[in-house]
Amino acid sequence: MTLSAEESTINNSDTAGPQTKKGISRPLLSAFPAFQSRNFRLYFPGQVISMIGTWIQMVAQGWLVLEITGSAFDVGVVAAASTLPTLFLSLFGGVIVDRYPKRAILLWTQSSAMILAFILGIFAVTGTVTIWIIIVLSFLLGCVNALNVPALQAFLSEIVEREDLASAIAMNSAIYNGSRIIGPAIAGFLISATGTGVAFLVNGVSFFAVILSLLSMKNLPKQVVAKLPIHPLLSIKEGLKYSWNHPLIRTIVLFIAVISIFAWSYVTMLPVIAKRTFGMDASGLGYLYGISGLGSVVGTVVVSIYSKKIDRLFFIAGGNILFALALIGFTETTVLPEALAFLFIAGFGLVAAVSTMSATIQSTVDDRFRGRVMSLYMMVFMGFMPIGNLEIGYLSEHFGTGLAIRIGCVVTILASLFLIYSSRSVRTAYQRYKAM
Repeated sequence: MTLSAEESTINNSDTAGPQTKKGISRPLLSAFPAFQSRNFRLYFPGQVISMIGTWIQMVAQGWLVLEITGSAFDVGVVAAASTLPTLFLSLFGGVIVDRYPKRAILLWTQSSAMILAFILGIFAVTGTVTIWIIIVLSFLLGCVNALNVPALQAFLSEIVEREDLASAIAMNSAIYNGSRIIGPAIAGFLISATGTGVAFLVNGVSFFAVILSLLSMKNLPKQVVAKLPIHPLLSIKEGLKYSWNHPLIRTIVLFIAVISIFAWSYVTMLPVIAKRTFGMDASGLGYLYGISGLGSVVGTVVVSIYSKKIDRLFFIAGGNILFALALIGFTETTVLPEALAFLFIAGFGLVAAVSTMSATIQSTVDDRFRGRVMSLYMMVFMGFMPIGNLEIGYLSEHFGTGLAIRIGCVVTILASLFLIYSSRSVRTAYQRYKAM
């Protein structure tokens, strides 16, 4: 587990160097304080390269499934297979994260994901890939991510100061979403020029960057084995009880469940929209992912800059309402420039809200429960996505993709309005909880 709250800031960061005291570096570090940590500066480029590879594979995989079967539902099934294990295994992953060194866990998970990418690439390059091979490998990758994602989230608290966590989480979201700009564009070029197989192999190579960055880190906090109940189920029960009794964490986890099912699933249908609504090829699909990613990057930058000034609950609800309205506009237009503008706004609203939710949990959770709470959060966020993927795939197949997305947007707006309505009682309950 991480150290106690009083000890956790020791050795988390090094000085940023004399150059930060003058010139443009100082205002940049003021806006993005996570970069004051040497370990975060190592983490950032390695994760960027790896996530670009991940997005290359995501786009190539969706395109390959559509080419093999021509079914929007099958695209949803494969996406569900990659996230379904999170629903069942993340809580056990959280116990492991609280028991063992997080860097060691990440080295194992990143290496495993790399091997799976190479296997899929070999099948695709040799022309022997089938829909069932894709589903099985996606499921295995989901099993890896059930441990990797909570470990990665908890690891951020070890490489930056506690007061810089919101910035680090926002920058971590920026990595994910910035990669949506570069990765899909590269994927479109690779698919057009060489086929999907090479795209998967490129993703496999990209994991070397993040593995090297993890091996290069120094002065990490001394690992302390968590004093958890011997039986994993008792540890999970303890973490669930803590999360439910914490008013702020409970509210955010319930809200992220709605977002996971009814909001985030629109990404799964982008290959269908690109091909059927706008007549795009793989390169055109890259533009849709890219513009949404650009909006997301802007959203995470705003969170990083204003993380200590914003009213978080209203920011979360407002971001999701903005996302839902923009996405409704996206489904109503057949004019490409308008569609791109709506996707930009949708990406901005959704990711600004989601990164704020993650930062809020990270800044309030007790270090003793960090791995288990983040595993619960990610279990709900990623584990509920299969429900959303199957739901939107089914509705899209039978009633049209536009209507399927709009239904999710309406549910998101209603949930956001309820969050605004109940925000005062949530804050009051949280203050009482802290006073206990």
